[in-house]
Amino acid sequence: MIIDFHTHAFPDAIAAKAIPALAKEGNITAHTQGTTESLLASMDRAGINASVICSIATRPSQFDPILKWSASIQSSRLIPLPSIHPADPDIVTRVIQVKEAGFSGIKMHPYYQDFFLGEERLTPLYKALTEAGLFLVVHCGYDIAFPRTRRSDPAQILALQLRFPDLKLITTHFGGWDIWDEVEETLIGKEIFMEISFALAYLSAHQALRMFNNHPDNYLLFGSDSPWDDQSTALQRLRKLPISEDLLNSVTGENAARLLQRHST
Repeated sequence: MIIDFHTHAFPDAIAAKAIPALAKEGNITAHTQGTTESLLASMDRAGINASVICSIATRPSQFDPILKWSASIQSSRLIPLPSIHPADPDIVTRVIQVKEAGFSGIKMHPYYQDFFLGEERLTPLYKALTEAGLFLVVHCGYDIAFPRTRRSDPAQILALQLRFPDLKLITTHFGGWDIWDEVEETLIGKEIFMEISFALAYLSAHQALRMFNNHPDNYLLFGSDSPWDDQSTALQRLRKLPISEDLLNSVTGENAARLLQRHST
């Protein structure tokens, strides 16, 4: 089973407006139309069995519509993650709602949601997620569409992991987009989940291989960040690296299946 742990999709009407706007904002190309239908077609082309869809609530009021939409699209192939905004006054209740609705975790983005990873106001959220056994997928490193404010750098990731060792924290973009020297110095080798989306196109093959070989095999996940990278191309980049077949299988599906409690058949 091949699982893409980092994709994006929107309701059809929203996708038609959101994808061109986001592409312009980040000066990047979209490789799908941002709909679930176009994501499934991309998955078919790439031979991907399932994709995790990462939504981002840019306002507290978006929690309910995202939760409802996520429930409506959920299937064996599409695994949506709702999102909780850090300014939501009912932040702990939201975690309970996500858990009761049967989702495995949530997605947050420090730039689009205007927060820093180590903020004290997020302590109740981190505690609630830990107690509920839900994972947190969080954007790490810089973001191509924003000024280079250090909102979720390796030092903050490590501090959070030390404060909440039982929190299932999943760092995106190989631990921190375009800040990989610090990722190597601070995070590589520790039991911290990293998915690799939007990283291999920017890393040298030498550094990428070093990071793969020096990080615990069970803590690496394949991700594409579709539509902002093509899923087939992202897989090809990974497969070109001279890593072992066992590690490749762990990265492309086995580790994600364990996190999602899915069978590999």
